[in-house]
Amino acid sequence: MRWTITQVAEAVGARAGAGLDPVARLAGVSIDSRTVRAGELFIAIHGPSHNGHDHVEGALGRGAIGAMVAESEAGRYSEAVRAKCLVVADTFVGLKQFARAVREAWGGKIAGVTGSVGKTTTKEILAALLGARLRILKSEGNFNNEYGLPLTLFHLDETHQAAVLEMGMSRRGELSRLAEIARPDVGVVTRVAPAHLEFFSGVEEIALAKRELIEGLSGKDSVAVLNADDPLVAAMSFHAPGRVLTYGIENAADFRAEAIVDRGALGSRFVLTQWDKQVPLELSLAGRHVIANALGALAAASVWGITPEESREVLRSLRAPAMRGELLKFANGSAIINDSYNSSPAALHAMISVLASTPDYRRRVLAAGEMRELGVTSPELHRETGEFAAKTGKIDWVIGVAGDGAQIVEGAVAAGVPRAQTKVFASSEEAAEFLREFLQPGDLMLVKGSRGVKMERVVEALTV
Repeated sequence: MRWTITQVAEAVGARAGAGLDPVARLAGVSIDSRTVRAGELFIAIHGPSHNGHDHVEGALGRGAIGAMVAESEAGRYSEAVRAKCLVVADTFVGLKQFARAVREAWGGKIAGVTGSVGKTTTKEILAALLGARLRILKSEGNFNNEYGLPLTLFHLDETHQAAVLEMGMSRRGELSRLAEIARPDVGVVTRVAPAHLEFFSGVEEIALAKRELIEGLSGKDSVAVLNADDPLVAAMSFHAPGRVLTYGIENAADFRAEAIVDRGALGSRFVLTQWDKQVPLELSLAGRHVIANALGALAAASVWGITPEESREVLRSLRAPAMRGELLKFANGSAIINDSYNSSPAALHAMISVLASTPDYRRRVLAAGEMRELGVTSPELHRETGEFAAKTGKIDWVIGVAGDGAQIVEGAVAAGVPRAQTKVFASSEEAAEFLREFLQPGDLMLVKGSRGVKMERVVEALTV
């Protein structure tokens, strides 16, 4: 970051303290006083549980070049501290204004990726495809909200040739605000499915919230990349301000997968049909659903001139991020599909399909934690997932963990899984204790659940 104090003040309409060097350049931006580094600007955010204004002096003591504070809070500081402050009406607004200014000054193309499921995988595949030729910036971890996205944009510099940003949301209006900050040139929507139902009346309202990314694209030269297999996503084409590219498996699309050979956790092969040409491709990542993510990434990458032929080796060499479909093999021939990062009904269905379609294992075990934020429909959605697992005819054991995880077991039993081949545990720790002795040579187990259930503890117990 090469921004000076004066440039920041102008971008956010701040009043700069007399103790700030107007031509001093920022080393970066932080909203966490515990990790702020020398030369960074500390922005004091008043969040839901902590007020960054309580930690301004600590941040300056750790070497911050200055602090952005709210007018309403500035009076609490000594004259010496106020002299090191940029004073604004609202620091959360200031954070976003500054990020938007950084994005505009950089001026390159940005791809935004959203969806109820698959957005992280699609983002990672797209970043890998672009990164093989270009220097890119991408979202890391869970930096996909109104705090994380600005912090990602602050890492942009003149050497970056593209940026790939994951955009998450749990309520209406969030994606509009993210699009206003990032002004994406390319918008990828993966799929609309039940998630965060505590805050929405149904999937149709979720679709309206996801559509905000497409409506927020940067004008007639922008490109919307839409899943043709999801009617709610495909309908977003009518709201795209620019060009539309479609992708899919079941329906006609600009980028379509045919002749699919799905080997579950072992990857897949397919033929990409792109308009008038066909290109055989291999994908190392697990599951048929990830083929759709790859198609969306291939379509988006074409905006930068990346061809399917150019992408062949990248797709073959991809590796799943930690806790997102990684296959962990053990010396005794057993294995775990670790997809414990998070869960939703659609995502769990997809991973159950991966478990069921992976060949060469003796028993297949589903260890599924509760899926949270599903509102009043939660028990029903959990039971439906258990029924889906049973109807594959390939799942030998079903283990439910925490809360409505028990309803997954009930659904599985109702659809034919013997109750003697099920277990219910109140916590991931209890499940881990049982599974440590249960897993046998030749077993394949899927581990998945919402973040709050901490299903990664099962994996940790089996890999120590």
